[in-house]
Amino acid sequence: MPGRPADPHLTALGDCPGPEATPEERTRWALARALELGFHAAGVCVAAPSAEGDRLRAWLAAGKHGAMGWMRDHVDTRLDVRALHPGARSVLVVLLRYSDGSPDRVERAPAESATANMATCPAHRPRGRVARYARGPDYHDLMKRRLGRLQRELERANPGATGRRTCDIEPAMERELAVRAGLGRIGKHTLLISPALGSWTLIASLVTTVELAPTGPGPEPEDPCQSCTRCIDACPTRAIHPWSVDASRCISALTLEDRGNLDPALASLMGDWIGGCDICQEVCPHNQPTRRSRAVGAHPSWAGGNGSFDLLAMLDWTDSQRRAAWRAGALRRMSASMAARNAVWALSNAGASWDSALQRVASGGAAPDLARDAARDALSARQRAR
Repeated sequence: MPGRPADPHLTALGDCPGPEATPEERTRWALARALELGFHAAGVCVAAPSAEGDRLRAWLAAGKHGAMGWMRDHVDTRLDVRALHPGARSVLVVLLRYSDGSPDRVERAPAESATANMATCPAHRPRGRVARYARGPDYHDLMKRRLGRLQRELERANPGATGRRTCDIEPAMERELAVRAGLGRIGKHTLLISPALGSWTLIASLVTTVELAPTGPGPEPEDPCQSCTRCIDACPTRAIHPWSVDASRCISALTLEDRGNLDPALASLMGDWIGGCDICQEVCPHNQPTRRSRAVGAHPSWAGGNGSFDLLAMLDWTDSQRRAAWRAGALRRMSASMAARNAVWALSNAGASWDSALQRVASGGAAPDLARDAARDALSARQRAR
């Protein structure tokens, strides 16, 4: 009778060190356990207030958070991780790499295809592109679940210890925590740049009352970008300024966070992006594939499809079809109306060959209001440009 398959998350490290151990011993175990659980890097910093308070408040006051109104909530908690989990002494930060920097090979149809081919030749139907991080499972769930294993083992070995996991949606300055843990530096595009992994990483953390030894910032230079401005120059909507992103202009925020009508002047610059954007990372020198970066690899869950979708089909998606297409991925929070709106703008950006489809949406019918308004705006902009 065959035995049960081995649990891929069982540790070969032995038990987690308890209260009698030194912080350094507990840290060595925690870092090794994080790698054993499938994370690509891990580090530790002291639970302490953020040094970015003035910068964050000025960014919010200038409205640079765009449609992300939730950024105004719990600012004091965001700026002091100890308020997120009272009694916290340490923060274990982990990185998960979702791309190795290889050129994107998503299915992309020619921009200007003959209208007659739309129904008869699917290969010629225009497609909208999804950012790499959103092509896999919901990273919030995946990373928190794996980090939860480590948390339970740490707390079982250290009675009375408690902690809280964060992954993007909690009010925490996770990129700053990663820098303080020695995992990299912030680039001009505001993303964490790891010397070994580039910026194709997702961040999660465990805020814990257990005392761990900080791994501290590494020896890499404070400014990983030096004089490089490739991300700034490549951004179609001019959303990036050195170490600051205007979310009211960022394609990722426009497609994923803005739930209303988009500014036609910005939407017309979004190209074929329908969910997120990778442009600033694609041009970053730290993300160019090398022998070392390919050897490190990326999490296999992001190696599948979901890189692009048929725009004409998206125009008629119901909410159930949208959920089926994106399954349990990070795009779940985008409504069917937002998906149709984004598809309209990507279709418009593909060229005038698809104006008949835009006219159908603009005329009403079953199209969501957001999509209908977007189609009318796109057609009006095209008319003014003639």
